[in-house]
Amino acid sequence: MLKEIIKTLPKNPGIYIFKDKLENIIYIGKAKNLKNRISSYFLNKHTTSPKTKVLVKNITKIDYIIVDTELEALLLENKLIKKHKPKYNIDLKDSKTYAYIKITDEKIPKITFTRKITKTGDYFGPYTNSEIRRELFFLVTKIFGIVTKSTFSNKSTLNYQIGMSPAKTIDEINIKEYNKNVKLAKEFLLGKNINQIISKLKEKMQLASKDENYEIALEIKKQIETIENSFEKQKVDLIKKHDQDIIALIENNIESKSIIIILNISKGTITSKKDYLFETSENLLEEFIKMYYSKNTIPSEIIINQKISDEKKSIEEYLQKLSSHKVEIITPQKGEKLELVKLAEKNAQNLIKNNPLKELQVNLQLQKIPKIIECFDMSNFGKNDLVGAMTRWVDLKPDKSGYRKYEIKKLTGKNDDYASINEVITRRYTKLKTENLEYPNLIIIDGGKGHLNTALNALNKLNLEIPIISIAKGKNRDKNEIYLVGKDDPLIFDNNSEMMLNLRKIRDSVHNFVISYNRSKRKIKWII
Repeated sequence: MLKEIIKTLPKNPGIYIFKDKLENIIYIGKAKNLKNRISSYFLNKHTTSPKTKVLVKNITKIDYIIVDTELEALLLENKLIKKHKPKYNIDLKDSKTYAYIKITDEKIPKITFTRKITKTGDYFGPYTNSEIRRELFFLVTKIFGIVTKSTFSNKSTLNYQIGMSPAKTIDEINIKEYNKNVKLAKEFLLGKNINQIISKLKEKMQLASKDENYEIALEIKKQIETIENSFEKQKVDLIKKHDQDIIALIENNIESKSIIIILNISKGTITSKKDYLFETSENLLEEFIKMYYSKNTIPSEIIINQKISDEKKSIEEYLQKLSSHKVEIITPQKGEKLELVKLAEKNAQNLIKNNPLKELQVNLQLQKIPKIIECFDMSNFGKNDLVGAMTRWVDLKPDKSGYRKYEIKKLTGKNDDYASINEVITRRYTKLKTENLEYPNLIIIDGGKGHLNTALNALNKLNLEIPIISIAKGKNRDKNEIYLVGKDDPLIFDNNSEMMLNLRKIRDSVHNFVISYNRSKRKIKWII
């Protein structure tokens, strides 16, 4: 059926939409030529990545929307991905965002913190160091008298008395003078009038000292030191007048993973670093750039470590449309920009080297990286309240939509952990097998060697070979024992190592989940 649809596809630019058997949208993409692009998914040479192969396997329906230009296609693609959040489009939800200092553009501007940039107000940062951010925020309110959202509360008079407010009430502010201070505050946050501010503060400090107001002199001295330290830590360099982002994509072919590092550079200074882990897929860098800049500030210059020659012009036009300023994408071959790319690549390589999933694979003697982990625990209070539960983790992050609860059905009036495990494991993986759903890369059982063997026997009866381990409290309660299939003695690792902290976090998640479920069932029983 799909082959017949492909034959009738137009060669226009547009958006294509892949759906699964339940009519769920699983992928949205854009194309210069819809027929050629969609056909490429079904040619073996174009489906080299595991992610693409799984995507193609799940496609049962293809829709498309024709547009006039590539730019229109990019804008529509962005809008639809945000709306539908398809399973196989990249997701940036795990990225860490840094806070900015914002001065609003109200009649009486206020200073605040924010992690979102909108079209209103002026933004300064981002600040990777929260201590510096707080220090600068305090100085702006103290030195320039810029008000916050809470300045004029029931403590307005007190704020005025201690010098943290320019007036007793908001109505008493001299707007003309206040706006002069707002302008100075903005220049200060840009690093433009640092020396003048410090000179004025030194004059005040000397005057206070001369008048024997030593406490005030000491406070001003601390303010001067804070300013000097703050901008020394930031290493502000005002030579460059434009902002840059450096983006490096590094593939780890062994694990079919790709790391993308982005360094944000403001006026010549690296202000933040963000990293993202994806399954390797075709056109990942192009897709990342489109998605990332639909949510983040777009600089004048984006420096990348791989060429995107076919997409470059249309993506630049797309970013210019979003930002209302010229945007250039550069793949440098030499000079300072190439050195910045190498720095980003070095950071990406370091992340691959220190991948905690790789550590799990090696230490637990697994053939594959345990990207998907499912962890089980049983709970009982007496002989009639028997339940089980499972938590699901993807890339060491909880996938709460995949959590499952199990009421033990085959046991009544009998407390049997092993029989409970057998029932739950059988039910879980019979369902995955019957519905042809994805298996985990690792199963964890909360328990000892007997619990492990019981779960393993249940898998064997289903003819399934899924890596499985169990974790039990050791004789020394400060240690945990890890049991592997076919090994008589447990493995014991440093309980505070990164690997064990991750495993304990996963094990504790299912323990808390199953206890909560048991309590809720008993509460309902008592109510009834």
